[in-house]
Amino acid sequence: MAAPTSNNLICFTNCFLPQEDGGLIEKDLWIDERRGVILDAQRTFFLRKERPNTIIDLGGNVLSPGFIDIQINGGFGFDFSVYEGDDQTYRDGLKLVAEKIVETGVTALVPTIITQETTLYPKLLDLLRPWSPPHAAHLLGWHAEGPFLQMSKRGAHSPAPENLADAEDWLMSGDTAPNTVGVRIITAAPEVEGVMEAINEASKRGICFNIGHSMATTDIATAAVRNGARCITHLFNAMPQLHHRDPSIIGLLGASPYLSPSSSSTFLPFPSAIISALNASMHSLPITKEPSIDHISEALDEIKTPPQTPMLLAEQALRKSLLPTGKSTESPGSAAITAIPLGSGQSSESKLKKYFKTIPFDRPFYEIIVDGIHSHPNSVRLAYSAHPDGCILITDAMKILDPHLKDGVHDWRDGRRFYKEGDTLYVEGTTTLAGSVVTLDKCVRNFVRYTGCSIGEAIKCATYNPARCLNIENKKGTLRAGADADLAVLDHQGNVLSTWVKGKMVWARK
Repeated sequence: MAAPTSNNLICFTNCFLPQEDGGLIEKDLWIDERRGVILDAQRTFFLRKERPNTIIDLGGNVLSPGFIDIQINGGFGFDFSVYEGDDQTYRDGLKLVAEKIVETGVTALVPTIITQETTLYPKLLDLLRPWSPPHAAHLLGWHAEGPFLQMSKRGAHSPAPENLADAEDWLMSGDTAPNTVGVRIITAAPEVEGVMEAINEASKRGICFNIGHSMATTDIATAAVRNGARCITHLFNAMPQLHHRDPSIIGLLGASPYLSPSSSSTFLPFPSAIISALNASMHSLPITKEPSIDHISEALDEIKTPPQTPMLLAEQALRKSLLPTGKSTESPGSAAITAIPLGSGQSSESKLKKYFKTIPFDRPFYEIIVDGIHSHPNSVRLAYSAHPDGCILITDAMKILDPHLKDGVHDWRDGRRFYKEGDTLYVEGTTTLAGSVVTLDKCVRNFVRYTGCSIGEAIKCATYNPARCLNIENKKGTLRAGADADLAVLDHQGNVLSTWVKGKMVWARK
């Protein structure tokens, strides 16, 4: 008698499934191996009158959506930012990373390109279109980290090119199919001239616009989010640190869901003309010296501390010049910077109340590197406590990412070298951090320890949250019926036991 043929249905049983709220439930999961999608078990059974021929007992372990790393610079010896003139060599490097990274539970990634020579960008637009190599992680398009960065916060980036061709179609406006968009994410400093207008246009085209490598004040950062900025690139790193009078970009995590006159975040979008004026005034501002006062309380100390930078002082000066006569704004967060026409027949106070209306405000997502070095564990917990639904775990890993690589000096690019120490990379001879070599599964394990959250809540920050940030949560980062069957089997400590892409196992721990 002939053996029964497979119906391509697989049932994972005796397992815990992470939910979109961070919980874990004990439940079976059905997938269609041929189509590579997750199934609605009840609907499939009643419509097809079939049960899966293949049953896989996971022994009480966690069956998670595959991890998504939206900021990774390379791995396994290949650097996404290095193109040496050979398209096939570059594609082979992409494929190598996609094949090997599944060992860490990652089933989708966004290759990140740091600031490049102007002539290289058109080539990257073509080479880094979304791609799914067989039996490997999905490449979702690329993350352009630069070149529109604040010079004082560029970190390990090279200085930006003087001009990037305006005619170059980064958004590929002539293409309409979703898989033709090469640029998935853009990181830029919103205070750089021209960036604020670009945020809204890029967002309408489906690009995730990130704030990063920036000296933006809370005003400018808030305006950027209102214009469409969706995420903060590697929170705490390459930005001003939290200050009680102007919490800068970091302060967005604590923003009210409504902007109102009583809120410290009541700001209107900044036109580029105003931002240009702020930048231009930075060099001409007088340097003020605080009066010497004995026995002053530390809580009331008026000494300017970061981020009370020239940018903030310029903004305060410009506010005074733009607001109506008689209305002085000493605090950096008390009124909109745009001048308000007051007219006659109504008091200035009533006009101001009418002008400022309560506006809904959605806090942005934020990336965070959970290697214990880029951000202190206490800072990680503070951020997560403030805004758990926006938290996205990233690696920011460099080309020497490899779970088996030893510490020491390694070649980088342009004659420079890295020094690897544990999960950290330094530019050789400096204390400048240059990304990391931490893996995303280790970030998940660290996150549980640093924040005290559950393994399910940590998984959400590496799956569902990044998928929502990219607006792909119907297909990635979830166990919804119809989503891609990209899965990672984990033990309850977050160690990866096996990885599945499109319904097929591509890696298993030996």
